[in-house]
Amino acid sequence: MKNRVQRHIAIKQVISGGTISSQEELLLKLRDTGYSLTQATLSRDLKTMQVAKIPDPVMGYIYKIPDRKMVDDPGRFQRVNYLADGFIDFQVSGNLAVVKTLPGYASSIASVIDKANAREIMGTIAGDDTILVILREGLTRIQLKNSFISIMPKLEEKIV
Repeated sequence: MKNRVQRHIAIKQVISGGTISSQEELLLKLRDTGYSLTQATLSRDLKTMQVAKIPDPVMGYIYKIPDRKMVDDPGRFQRVNYLADGFIDFQVSGNLAVVKTLPGYASSIASVIDKANAREIMGTIAGDDTILVILREGLTRIQLKNSFISIMPKLEEKIV
């Protein structure tokens, strides 16, 4: 199965490319592009991505990707990307990860991580330039990396 970040990108492309009026229709289109997922997973993805259903004069209601990831605060998306500049690296040991940041960035980045409510992350504790991230059991480094990228897309350029 393809990872969650790739799946979210595919969902955005399918929804942006046409008028999708139901989860069943969206599931079929995703299967056509190689994604096999359950309705429950799709429903969680739509909630995480803050996809909305809006009225459409022909279809009744259709799915719409919000203009910005953080619709409650239009400037927040730019601030999240700015914070990614302070992200240096992270290491995983068991169900703990340590994130290194530039001085002064840790608490703001930890706050963004906590507010994202990613299912992989139970919570964070931040200092000045270090964040302790408590992970769900069995999470791999790659899954955590993808979760970080989902929260702060600019990190894709920074972390390997």
